[in-house]
Amino acid sequence: MFSSVIFLFIYSVNAQENIPNTTFKTISGKSIESSEILNDEGFSIISFWATWCIPCINELDAINELYDSWNKNYNIKVLAISTDDARSKKRVRPMVSGKNWVFDVYLDTNQNFKRSLNISGIPHTIIAYGSKIIHRRIGYSPGEEKDLLKVISNYKQK
Repeated sequence: MFSSVIFLFIYSVNAQENIPNTTFKTISGKSIESSEILNDEGFSIISFWATWCIPCINELDAINELYDSWNKNYNIKVLAISTDDARSKKRVRPMVSGKNWVFDVYLDTNQNFKRSLNISGIPHTIIAYGSKIIHRRIGYSPGEEKDLLKVISNYKQK
């Protein structure tokens, strides 16, 4: 039990960090900084994923179904950050086109953004308000996308 309390404390402290300003690429190959794409006046859901990660794709499909209502009601911006490496990044654009995802997709081919946030595994989802991280989640099971909205609702009530 004591170790659980320590873990929760560390996790809560860690959740108060800011998104570091890191450069990566748009899906069309343009360099962009993380500070340019965060939702300055609301929430950003940042999902780290890869084309070979089935739970990642399932999570993004589920978020895609809810995105329009989330954005309308809560001013949420979803950023899907592909961690595919140089060999597999060529699969990103066709997959995104085939999925018809309505949110923005970016390439972190060198995984600099992922490393700057101390992310070791995917799917890894972060909720930020402005540039402040308010929640992190590792992994995905069907239905957990609704928990993201609960975190946002609870944060708004503070």
